[in-house]
Amino acid sequence: MMPLSIAETGRMNQIRKIGGKEETRRFLESLGFVVGGYVTVVSEMNGNLIVNVKESRVAISREMANKIMV
Repeated sequence: MMPLSIAETGRMNQIRKIGGKEETRRFLESLGFVVGGYVTVVSEMNGNLIVNVKESRVAISREMANKIMV
């Protein structure tokens, strides 16, 4: 397992674990980040990521991406 923040751009990854506080996990789940789901890093700028999750593009900070293990 590795954090989403260091995942290879353009490669589909399966979400294995979501860490952080309960509030953070609920927020990420509302965006579509669920264990067993798939996420692809589209691009990275200044540490922040744009990812495809559940056929939507979402921008997340490096801090949030570090809580998502793939």
